[in-house]
Amino acid sequence: MSLQQILTPSIHKAVQTLFDVTLDKVEFQATRKEFEGDITLVIFPLLKVIKSNPVELGNKIGTYLVENVAEVARFNVVSGFLNIVIADTYYLNFFNGIKDDTRYGFVTPSPDAKAVMVEYSSPNTNKPLHLGHVRNNLLGYSVAEIIKASGKKVYKTQIINDRGIHICKSMLAWQKFGNGATPESTGLKGDKLVGNYYVAFDKAYKEEINQLMAEGKTEEEAKKQAPILLEAQEMLLKWEAGDTAVKALWSTMNQWVYDGFATTYKNLGVDFDSYYYESNTYLLGKDVVQVGLDKGIFERDPDGSVWIDLTDEGLDRKIVLRSDGTAVYMTQDIGTAIQRVKDMSDVGGMVYTVGNEQDYHFKVLFLILKKLGFDWASSLYHLSYGMVDLPSGKMKSREGTVVDADDLMQEMTDTAQKIAEDLGKLDEYSAEEKATLYSTIGLGALKYYILKVDPKKRILFNPEESVDFAGNTGPFIQYTYARIQSIIRKAAFDFSAPSALIELNEKEKELIKQLELFPEVIQNGAQYHSPALIANYTYELVREYNSFYQAVSILGEEDQQKKIFRVQLSKKVADTIAAAFSLLGINVPERM
Repeated sequence: MSLQQILTPSIHKAVQTLFDVTLDKVEFQATRKEFEGDITLVIFPLLKVIKSNPVELGNKIGTYLVENVAEVARFNVVSGFLNIVIADTYYLNFFNGIKDDTRYGFVTPSPDAKAVMVEYSSPNTNKPLHLGHVRNNLLGYSVAEIIKASGKKVYKTQIINDRGIHICKSMLAWQKFGNGATPESTGLKGDKLVGNYYVAFDKAYKEEINQLMAEGKTEEEAKKQAPILLEAQEMLLKWEAGDTAVKALWSTMNQWVYDGFATTYKNLGVDFDSYYYESNTYLLGKDVVQVGLDKGIFERDPDGSVWIDLTDEGLDRKIVLRSDGTAVYMTQDIGTAIQRVKDMSDVGGMVYTVGNEQDYHFKVLFLILKKLGFDWASSLYHLSYGMVDLPSGKMKSREGTVVDADDLMQEMTDTAQKIAEDLGKLDEYSAEEKATLYSTIGLGALKYYILKVDPKKRILFNPEESVDFAGNTGPFIQYTYARIQSIIRKAAFDFSAPSALIELNEKEKELIKQLELFPEVIQNGAQYHSPALIANYTYELVREYNSFYQAVSILGEEDQQKKIFRVQLSKKVADTIAAAFSLLGINVPERM
């Protein structure tokens, strides 16, 4: 039971007893650092129903609480604020209740609870994953883990864009310039090999445009008439018609890409429960259009196209079916959402991890699904995120200047290696242990740097800055965890039994108060779909621990009960760091 839950009924009773007044609610806030206290009751709202001055009222309520509530030790009143000091026994009892709870802060879903499906990654099969995909994957995976920890069943999924003109461009370029190259013959990951041909297509396309313009065509004409583009369009038509040779090439090259993606996902530490492919879903939703027409939700224009008018909701008219009967992306997304609920009947909501350039698309999609009458449509969320920039500027995949996800992870590992070697202390490590540690630190730095920022904000990613062992960084938190593990290894005594301690010093108390916040932080992280809340909580916990570590002796403490308690407290902090970091997909090293 939280402090607010303990104090609220007692304050209601105090006011009833002292003034014969019933309160609607009471307002708490954190006690300001400059005053003694653990929680503060705001007095001013009470003055509306109790005729008194704020200091007098605060003193009367404070005295009642000290006399009648075991958890309240003392109080002070500053203007209209009652600062309440909570007894050490409350914090000690709380700590002893959580110290051995291996799932502290995590809620187990009830068997009949509705599940949440979280979609992330959703790449194209014509190129490797890049820095933007890294933020997408890290956000989606972390939000899924946080929602799971908050007590919901979660399914992780992605939809793979494996069809369309961009896919045909890579295929055609491979046919023209590939000379039968395969991942095996080139030693390249499949996604990188295919991505090279996407770049090759663009190069050839630009050359043909320039040639046509030299022959007197306008730029617009040249772009439309370039032979290589016409060939790619012809290939797309063949694919849609089910041409055997085109389908076989498409299947082979896509598999190269999937295998490449699988390696990247494994290295990045993300996973999926199910996959949807656009080649299977692009026709979904067309039958729903008829349902929408029958219900009067959609309207057919004279040219045969079907639209929805959302102007009354502050949006515009949106097409859902072209005049030739072909579907648009919106139609497909409607169909896919419905299909997912058919596939997983316990899904009661979805989270779409997609960049903020699609904000409008998802407003429309969610509104259409609501109008179609699906009860789960009110539990859809667009996890919208900003772009990731590098100090060197934006990325363009067509030009081959994209920041490759694999290269970025390798760079992070290399940076971690350089910094760790400069710091020394790794002499007794084997080569394998060093490699694991560099990867743990490098990936931890990358993930933490990206996830500590509110998803909606744009990020300027600086690899060097992210691997700093001081400040609000992943390595700083990992180092604190490793430091605690060292303390535990050196604790050559049994510290499993509850300590007989009856008093806490201020640093111990502050640390327990920080631990007490963890369950609420998880719930807030799930509610607001924000890994940043988890990341920044962990940093504050680590800061508080380092302040405690500097201020008190742990293994050098002569009082055995204090020593036992401080090791227990250290261990619980380490366990909470590991639990919080697991929600961010970050590993913690046993030693550094």
